[in-house]
Amino acid sequence: MPIKRLVLVCSLPTLITGCAEFYGSQRPAPVYGRQPDIHVSTAPKPKPPKTIKQAKRPAAPIVETQPLKDFGPITTAPLETMPPIESVPSTTVPSYPEPAAPPAVHTETIQPLEPVALLSPSPAVGALVSAADQNSQSGNLDSAVAVIERAIRIEPRNAVLFYKLAELRLKQSKPRLAEDLAKKSALLASKDTRLKRQSWLLIANARVMQQDFDGARKARAKAASF
Repeated sequence: MPIKRLVLVCSLPTLITGCAEFYGSQRPAPVYGRQPDIHVSTAPKPKPPKTIKQAKRPAAPIVETQPLKDFGPITTAPLETMPPIESVPSTTVPSYPEPAAPPAVHTETIQPLEPVALLSPSPAVGALVSAADQNSQSGNLDSAVAVIERAIRIEPRNAVLFYKLAELRLKQSKPRLAEDLAKKSALLASKDTRLKRQSWLLIANARVMQQDFDGARKARAKAASF
């Protein structure tokens, strides 16, 4: 009996070791409702990257400072006082005579003209003159001029038509053209002294508009001679 016990005790460690190896080689039984085991990787861990050593910066040079020199207390000199300004005696401004007023310029006025009746045997010319008078009264001077020019093409030697056209040009502020038309009217009037007088008065008014006052007086003197 002691020998059997001794053999059993000696073989017990070997038996335990073999059972342990057999237990580790078997897969564990599955357990439901349990989270899967996390297998730890046995791969070698990566080595940390080597840190780049920074180059050492050169040390900053040491600047030596020296204390400021003592210049002593600062002294201020008083400002010089300016002498008082002497008052300048007032001087009298010489009086000059006022300039003489320019002489008054005698201006001529435009005198109103009497209406001149048309004496023409042509009914077409009479109708054109009536239409021109209506356009002139309504302020449409351009249409009135065009109508009178049509009448002149029908009767080119009618002095009254030229006089009426001269009146329209004077209303259009065209005194030079009105003066030429009035001269032609006076020339074509022959023995009609009234038309000649009216034509020269119109010439005088046209010269007043042109600031030719001497010529206006001469034209009025010419009109008074008829």
